[in-house]
Amino acid sequence: MKLQASYYLNDNVVSLAQNLIGKLLLTRIDGHLTSGLITETEAYAGVADRASHAFGGKRTARNEVMYHCGGKAYVYLCYGLHHLFNIVTNEEDIPHAVLIRSILPYDGLQIQLERRKCKIWLYPVMQGPGKVSQALGITVQENGQSLLGRRIWLEDMGILLPKNAIYSSARIGVDYAGDDALLPYRFYTTEANLKACFPIKSF
Repeated sequence: MKLQASYYLNDNVVSLAQNLIGKLLLTRIDGHLTSGLITETEAYAGVADRASHAFGGKRTARNEVMYHCGGKAYVYLCYGLHHLFNIVTNEEDIPHAVLIRSILPYDGLQIQLERRKCKIWLYPVMQGPGKVSQALGITVQENGQSLLGRRIWLEDMGILLPKNAIYSSARIGVDYAGDDALLPYRFYTTEANLKACFPIKSF
């Protein structure tokens, strides 16, 4: 079932980041349908979060979409090379977002491998936010795209992971954020946990 606008208006970005584990992220780009089950996320809590692009109310051309109503894609370039895909959440003018860090491919594996320039499937092939975007064909052209349309969207596949199958830790690569770098805002699960709850194809 496709996630509707109300899902993204959740005012607890940390809870939403955890809930996104096991949801299906889909794209239809260049005529190809590709998708992956989300296995890793990070929450960014807006103006109060030193790790967020919107910390202190910072508002620029790059992060403007974070201030839009939840349910939009926030895609930016990291180091001028990697396209990182985030889900904007909460109400308008509250710049919360969830970074998608890893997926388990579901639809269009061969296309994803070609985009990643890989010949065979190994789990690390889609581990890392830049790899996720590359596999699904997401670039900065998708920045601001609605997640309610037919280009990028999410679906609930009915996967019910037990609480002890979703782990948390500090976020990765945000040492500049001081004490906020230690917040347990990263959530993740394993391929084995997903396969125990859902009939995923074996690659």
